[in-house]
Amino acid sequence: MNEIVEFLKTRRSVIIKNIVPGDMPQADMDAIIECGLRVPDHAVIGPWQIKVIQGEARSRLGRTILAPEFAAQHKDATPTMLKFEADRFIRASAVVAVMSRAEPHPKIPAWEMHLSAGAMCQNVLTAALALGYAAQWVTEWYSYNEALLTELGGTAEHDKFAGFIYIGGKNEAPSERRRPVPSDIVEYIST
Repeated sequence: MNEIVEFLKTRRSVIIKNIVPGDMPQADMDAIIECGLRVPDHAVIGPWQIKVIQGEARSRLGRTILAPEFAAQHKDATPTMLKFEADRFIRASAVVAVMSRAEPHPKIPAWEMHLSAGAMCQNVLTAALALGYAAQWVTEWYSYNEALLTELGGTAEHDKFAGFIYIGGKNEAPSERRRPVPSDIVEYIST
């Protein structure tokens, strides 16, 4: 069977707690982003934006946005919880934030633009895994946070985070998880 199909049949995200930061050559990130861009995009409008959070920015965003915003939303947050939020992005070598930018268009529905951004997240995740990195696509509370959206160049009027893809090394191989049974969700209609 084709090796790409075999990879896709066994592909498995690595949960963030098992991702560790490390060196990541720029050529690898460039390849991952290039794969991300190879998604369906009706009318070639590019209804997304990619922000690669790496280096000191991982810590800065945690200190200046994630921890304070979490504290504002959770008045009972403990110092341990706030440290966890401040350190979120430093658990990976890079965090790829994908913004869906569904601006009004006379022919392309916003839903198609959002789907394109979701496809980009999947391509980024798959490319990172194919290169041997640990990676996970998440949407946590900060995916819906206006301060982080604004800090990363988005506008609340029409931009949304499609997700954050954490990429790094792994301290533990992922275990298989339960998958849907195809016969429970697939129906072939041929007549």
